Amino acid sequence: MDRPLTEGRAFPVLLRFALPVLGGNLFQLFYTLADTVIVGKTLGADALAAVGSTGIISYFVLCFVQGLTGGFGICLGQSCGAQDETGMRRSAAVSWALSALFTLLLTPLVCALARPVMVWMQTPEDIFADAYAYLFVILLGTGATVFYNIISYMLRSLGDSRTPLIFLVLSSLLNIALDILFIVPFRMGVAGAAWATVLSQLLSAVLCTLVALWKYPVLRTRRADFTGCRSAAVRHLRVGFLMGFQMSVMCIGQLVVQSCVNRLGTAAVAGYTAATKVDQLSVLVNTAYQIAISSYVAQNYGAHRFDRISDGVRASLLQLESVNVLMCAAMLLGRNAIVSLFIDAPTAEIVSYAGGYLQTVAPFYVVLGLLIVYRSTVQSMGNGTAPFLACVVELVMRIGGALGLSRLLGYTGVCFSSPLAWLGATALLIPFYIREMRKGKNAAA
Repeated sequence: MDRPLTEGRAFPVLLRFALPVLGGNLFQLFYTLADTVIVGKTLGADALAAVGSTGIISYFVLCFVQGLTGGFGICLGQSCGAQDETGMRRSAAVSWALSALFTLLLTPLVCALARPVMVWMQTPEDIFADAYAYLFVILLGTGATVFYNIISYMLRSLGDSRTPLIFLVLSSLLNIALDILFIVPFRMGVAGAAWATVLSQLLSAVLCTLVALWKYPVLRTRRADFTGCRSAAVRHLRVGFLMGFQMSVMCIGQLVVQSCVNRLGTAAVAGYTAATKVDQLSVLVNTAYQIAISSYVAQNYGAHRFDRISDGVRASLLQLESVNVLMCAAMLLGRNAIVSLFIDAPTAEIVSYAGGYLQTVAPFYVVLGLLIVYRSTVQSMGNGTAPFLACVVELVMRIGGALGLSRLLGYTGVCFSSPLAWLGATALLIPFYIREMRKGKNAAA
């Protein structure tokens, strides 16, 4: 196992762990942007809008998968921090089994629901066929998403954030190559971009798993590891399913936001898509610290090191918010040039939609950072109630903002829905964090 997260000064430990995760996320953004650029430049604005109009649906599934597998990783990380090898082996065995089970259940379900959800979201008719073709392939590859995420979270729970980075870089480069191959000479259209994403992610997951099993014997499942694992399975389901449900519920609000944008027409969808693709830079940076602080807190919670948890929270806030301020400045300065990255000769209307979104959302990146750190910390300390309540607050405020403010302010009102949701959830979580820390320190004393 790599150097435990229970040793050393919090600031460099978190930074050293977070940087490979951040690097992986940036490469993920890179190949996502490559998808968008290749589709927009070769197939046109309508194809770009088709891919963008379904993004929140595939993101909905991804959120559940990441929450589920991230919850399994928290359980493994707590056993790792407690230096419980039997618990680690049992956690790995249960995680493999439950991930396979959810793959079998999820894949046919999401594929069957794809078309009805697109109709409910009022996807414009002129892009509906391409949008469905792209989405169906992405959802068909749900197993690849589960596979990659579970092995990545297992490794990070053991303190290894470098191995997932290596194979994500490989996946990114392969995805770009397959994008060009499938879209240009093979003329597979937007479906080709989807197949490129699924196949590259699957190969990355397979190779990463082989290396992980070679490096970490504790991940090699034996028959004995399944003995008496019922209580472990219940614990993993309680943590993982709750986190997956929370993240999916948050995406429901974003589905409503996307449907509000869809009603404004193809130009709005294209501008919103371009802006949110760039806005993913902020999401991925904050997600990197979500993964880092979750692994860090899980290990230290298992070791009953509450002093290190508070040090880690301060260190992660300092690092993350510094980056958020820089990203905000970059987004505001470059907001009107964003669309040209994806579409040749974009209309003034599309540029206006993209710039308006970034101008509204970017100043609130600091609030998103607070939400990420405090939610991840409370979850990794075993409190699932507070993040769930925060999730409900976030959902209500995002939907209320999108539906209510859109009537008053139009597109600008839709854009304000996310910052409002972040503010509400953060205000709820901070008191819970303070209470959990007091309770943990009193119990340790």
